[in-house]
Amino acid sequence: MEKSSYNVIGLMSGTSLDGLDMAYCQFNKVGSKWEYSLLHAESLDYDVEWQNTLKNAINLTDEELDSLDNYYGKWLGAKTSRFIQEYSLSVDLIASHGHTVFHQPADGITLQIGSGQEIANTTNKMVICDFRKLDVSLNGQGAPLVPIGDELLFGQYLACVNLGGIANISFMVGNNRVAFDIGMANMQLNYIVNQRGHRFDEAGMLARSGSVDMELLNQLNDLEYYHLPYPKSIGYEWFLLEVKPIVDGSSVSVEDKLATSVEHEAQQLGMVMTQNLIGPGEILITGGGAFNEYLVERIKYYTPDKIKILVPDKPLVEFKEAIVFALMGVLRLRNEDNCLKSVTGASRNSSGGVVFEPEL
Repeated sequence: MEKSSYNVIGLMSGTSLDGLDMAYCQFNKVGSKWEYSLLHAESLDYDVEWQNTLKNAINLTDEELDSLDNYYGKWLGAKTSRFIQEYSLSVDLIASHGHTVFHQPADGITLQIGSGQEIANTTNKMVICDFRKLDVSLNGQGAPLVPIGDELLFGQYLACVNLGGIANISFMVGNNRVAFDIGMANMQLNYIVNQRGHRFDEAGMLARSGSVDMELLNQLNDLEYYHLPYPKSIGYEWFLLEVKPIVDGSSVSVEDKLATSVEHEAQQLGMVMTQNLIGPGEILITGGGAFNEYLVERIKYYTPDKIKILVPDKPLVEFKEAIVFALMGVLRLRNEDNCLKSVTGASRNSSGGVVFEPEL
């Protein structure tokens, strides 16, 4: 008889490069519905060396990437082992997102490093990772992946928005879940505030102190990506090629760049909501950007009147993606769909992820 209860650790490293999220969850299948409990969770900040290593991985040779893949996998395994031991956790499997180095689905390319075999060997647990490649091979975007969790765990909301390095949204159109990357979120804001020696703009205070520069705002809003139909997704490469030159080319202050970037991101999200969502209803906003009070204020300003923005308690804000990847691991173990063609544009739904058993 198939199990209906699973204890899983979800590992998430996002494009904002802030750190590793670890979420120990219990999932129960009750009838046709999934229920979850977040039992233990930790977020480990990357030190400067890890931030620079992961940021620069895009420039490595194939051999250097292979080496980093294994090294990072061992690091993930060591941190997860300590997490398991500290809380005496009973674990059925570990589901790891890995860290995205390349994401160019139009060319059939997506790469997340953090060797699943190294994690399995280090923790002596089953590991499921590499969730994107199957969907990309089926001509899908391989992203966003979280919408399967939005549908199965958070389906009561009109839409779910994640403000990570990249902002994405998922919602229902008829009987189908659709989702796509809206544009930049923390990746752009953190890049700007790093120039002042800060890792992030605490509560958006620096952005709040700045003024919107209309020339910079118009340049950002005119980017071609915003006019493309979904399904669509972006990665760090898009930021480097399309966004960074615009930001670097502006002569305004860091505060003004932050204020303008916040306004740009809020406008783009507001436009997506206005064009796609019919209220009344609530939108669940999670991810590190949900802690940016000024960004959330500006999003609310551009939100249609019938729609309420909900920022939940801190654990869900911080660990929602790790929770969903844990669920995706369970679905893969059960050979059930965890990637939706209505989201990614793939030729079919699929059960993505590669399973690694420890080699003792």
